[in-house]
Amino acid sequence: MLSAKSLFQEILDNDQSFRLFCSIAASGEAQGGWENARIAALVPASERDLAPKITRHGADEDKHGRIFNALLKKRGLEPVEVPPDTDYTMLLEKQGIGLAHEKLKADKPLTVQDIITYLAHSRVTEQRAAEQMVMLKKNFQDHAVVGKAVRMISNDEDNHLAYTHEELLRFAAAGHGRHIQRTLRETALAEIRVYRDVSLAVMARMGRILGWSRPKAAVLAFGIHAVYGYERLGGWRRMVSLKMPDRRDALGGPATAAPEFA
Repeated sequence: MLSAKSLFQEILDNDQSFRLFCSIAASGEAQGGWENARIAALVPASERDLAPKITRHGADEDKHGRIFNALLKKRGLEPVEVPPDTDYTMLLEKQGIGLAHEKLKADKPLTVQDIITYLAHSRVTEQRAAEQMVMLKKNFQDHAVVGKAVRMISNDEDNHLAYTHEELLRFAAAGHGRHIQRTLRETALAEIRVYRDVSLAVMARMGRILGWSRPKAAVLAFGIHAVYGYERLGGWRRMVSLKMPDRRDALGGPATAAPEFA
């Protein structure tokens, strides 16, 4: 029976598919680490208290990248170059979502509006990441190889999501509510398109590596399009709602260390 668990188990069991999966994940996390570090360095003076949390966010992302690379090393594998059509982070930037890298590479301080854009982008993408990790934790939290990584990353993603809710609500209370909702909506509608396209590209490559039959590949592609259809019709709204999280000040402390995979 085709399921998320059986599909990921196939990817996990094959060196080449596992290599591609970890390479894509490590690249995206490393990119997120760099972006957060630059944002923390450019935070406007009025929001300097937020800088340590953004730094913690970036440190967590860097840690996740190291975890995926460590999983590769444990299997004696080297990372592969990430195909452009599977690069979720860069494809979102090309859609104008989040803060442009040109802005982050400059030394000019960001504005409050820029920080809201960053938080809205994080609110949407961390929702996706948290949901994916919930699925992996449900099926693989006790796995001998990836279980430790899945548990740690899932907890971090929940912290990141809580942090974005809390900070966006703070800005909404300060009078930015309308701008926040508009930015969240634009970000979510772009994200679901990019996620669909990246999912199709990744599955096509996995199918070639694992030798999937045409019917199996077609079923998976149909499933991806069905998810997009649900999200386009209204599922995207889960990515834009805001409520005060149970985890308050979720990024208020130092980042935790990456686990050992020796």
